[in-house]
Amino acid sequence: MPAGTTTENIKQLLKRFKYKRVLNSNPQFKVISLLGLIDGKDAILTVEKTHFMFEDNIKSQQQRDSGESTTKAHLKMGSPPPLFYHCESEYSCVQGLEEIKQITANDIYYWGVGIIKQDLDRNPTARVNLIWPANYVHIKRFEQQNLHFVTETPKMYLDIVKPFIDEQCSGDNLQWVYKILYEGSDADRVVYKDDADKEKGFLILPDTRWDGVNIESMYLVALAYRDDIKSLRDLKPIHRDWLIELNRKIRSIIPACYNYMVHADELRIFIHYQPSYYHFHLHIINIRFPAGNEGLTVGKAVLLEDAIETLAHLGPQGYMERSISYSISCLLYTSPSPRDTR
Repeated sequence: MPAGTTTENIKQLLKRFKYKRVLNSNPQFKVISLLGLIDGKDAILTVEKTHFMFEDNIKSQQQRDSGESTTKAHLKMGSPPPLFYHCESEYSCVQGLEEIKQITANDIYYWGVGIIKQDLDRNPTARVNLIWPANYVHIKRFEQQNLHFVTETPKMYLDIVKPFIDEQCSGDNLQWVYKILYEGSDADRVVYKDDADKEKGFLILPDTRWDGVNIESMYLVALAYRDDIKSLRDLKPIHRDWLIELNRKIRSIIPACYNYMVHADELRIFIHYQPSYYHFHLHIINIRFPAGNEGLTVGKAVLLEDAIETLAHLGPQGYMERSISYSISCLLYTSPSPRDTR
């Protein structure tokens, strides 16, 4: 069976996964990325321990799956959503403790380790992502990097960065994006879709970093249909009205899609520069999403509102006219050869 075929599922592929080395391990976020081989081709396996599930989130997910109306669900859930944890659940961190061993104790303080009852639907242990076949760029992005802080001038962009971007947009590198936008790939995961006007249209779907259940760690991505904007650099004052309307729609749509368990002023919408792929997209997260995530740091994330405001003070060429400072790994310094990309 050819590599990358959609007729296989992740369970079948992982049975053939042969470990090579650890790409990265983050103890703060309980994530590990491994490089291995599947049928002789590079594969990247990322495993992340899941957060404790709130019973309210589970109920909300069941309501969405059953097609219950947003208004009815909103009345049931209330607004704002409760922040307490249902300790009577057999899968909670209290009732679900099947084994516990004390490590030590000192006065009123106790430390221990335990095992919590797991269930694939109600309380899974981990979230698993697989990229196969993985190319050079995928591997470098998941591998622990030495970061550098640079100030990219307009000339540096035109001489160094733009040729890299053009290469990344060539061939089939963005084919997976176009499959989502035009061929119905991931259609069952799409939260919202507006493709009536390709210049203004966009769709929203969960990022692979989100389990789709815990609303506090909500992470969505909005993909624009227009393909004339590759990154922040391509934004000009003529795009301000489009961005303003995009911001308004997202803040109206997302609360309704998730039974008002998150509100418009609890959404953080931002643009990455440099982005991980060069087709314009926005990141949408719950404001409670852990701030230690590298993708939210200064020198990576540009708030959509800040971009809109900045464009009001730039000339006709917009971000092409200004220097941009950001942190970057060695990935952009060494462009892969054509055989390393697909």
